[in-house]
Amino acid sequence: MGHKVSKKGIEVDKAMVDLISNLPMPSSVKQFKSFLGHGGFYRRFIKDFSKLARPLTNLVTKDVLFVINESPEKAFEKLRSSLVSFPIVQALDFSIPFEIMCDESNFAIGVVLG
Repeated sequence: MGHKVSKKGIEVDKAMVDLISNLPMPSSVKQFKSFLGHGGFYRRFIKDFSKLARPLTNLVTKDVLFVINESPEKAFEKLRSSLVSFPIVQALDFSIPFEIMCDESNFAIGVVLG
């Protein structure tokens, strides 16, 4: 999916949004893997991506019978709609109060802008 940086922040290319909005339901393992691969790039913007994609990943797992039923169909629709409606990542607005919260351990450091 293409994106551009503007004064609002990072925005998704509208042509790509239209393309994904009109994307038909995949009908083969290869098509599902392709969809999951492209969608996985934006997983950080979609809450519970792994849970939403589980019926699709189960469908393309090795040694599993490829049968499309209601569960993968619902998962595909939900992921597709999430991909075209995820929030724009915006640049920091210094006129709004914010707080930097840090946490560290012997193994990692985490920082959140709140």
